[in-house]
Amino acid sequence: MITTPAQNIVDETITSRRSVRAFLPNAVAREDIEKILEISARAPSGSNTQPWKVYVLTGAKLKQLSTGILEAHNNAASGHAEEYNYYPVKWVSPYVDRRRKIGWDLYALLGLGRENKAGMHAQHGRNYGFFDAPVGFIFTIDRVMEQGSWLDYGMFMQNVMLAARARGLDTCPQAAFNQYHKLISEILGLAESEMVVCGMSLGYADNSKIENTLTTEREAVSGFVTFLE
Repeated sequence: MITTPAQNIVDETITSRRSVRAFLPNAVAREDIEKILEISARAPSGSNTQPWKVYVLTGAKLKQLSTGILEAHNNAASGHAEEYNYYPVKWVSPYVDRRRKIGWDLYALLGLGRENKAGMHAQHGRNYGFFDAPVGFIFTIDRVMEQGSWLDYGMFMQNVMLAARARGLDTCPQAAFNQYHKLISEILGLAESEMVVCGMSLGYADNSKIENTLTTEREAVSGFVTFLE
C-alpha cells in the first residue's frame, strides 16, 4: 500500500494525540484558539444542527473556576453529583479492566500506591486546575438535544484535539468537571437550558513531567472488527 504525504500527516496527527496531564505556562495565542474552533466546527452533525457551545477560559476566569471547584473537591460534604452518567452504572469486562489499568499505570508513574488515598485525591484534583494549562474549555449542549447530538459533539471535540495537535499543542478531555456542573453554571453564568458536557485543557505539554510519559494501550483491529463478505 502506497501512502501519500497527506495520509502520513493525518495519521501522525491522530496517533500523536494523547491526554496530557502537565502543561507549560506558555500562553496560547487567541488567534490560534479561534482557528482551532473554526476548523473544528466543520464536524458533521445531524441536519447541520451544530449542537456545540464552547466557553474558553484564560486568566482570572480560569483561576476563579479552578479555585471554586477545588474547594468543593476538597470538601467531602459539598454534595456535588454528576448530572448525567458518563460511565456505566454497572461495570463489566473488558471495560472495567481497561479503566483500572490506566488508573493504576498513572498512579504507578507518580509513585502513588493503593494506600495513598490523599495522594490520589490530590492528583485527581489537578483536573480542576486544568493541569496548569493556560487555556480551559467548558463544553455545553442544549438540554433539548438527544443522543444523536451527543455523538455529533464527540466528533467536534475530536476535531478540536486534532486541530490543536496540528499546531504543536496538546489537550486533555476531562469528564471530571461534570460532577461540578452547578458550580460551573454559577461561575460562567450558563443558561438553564445548557448542560455541561465536559471540560478540556489546552496548551503546550510539559514533557519533563513523568505523567506525560503514560502510554495507553489500544485493542488490535482484530479484537473489535468483524469483516463480512
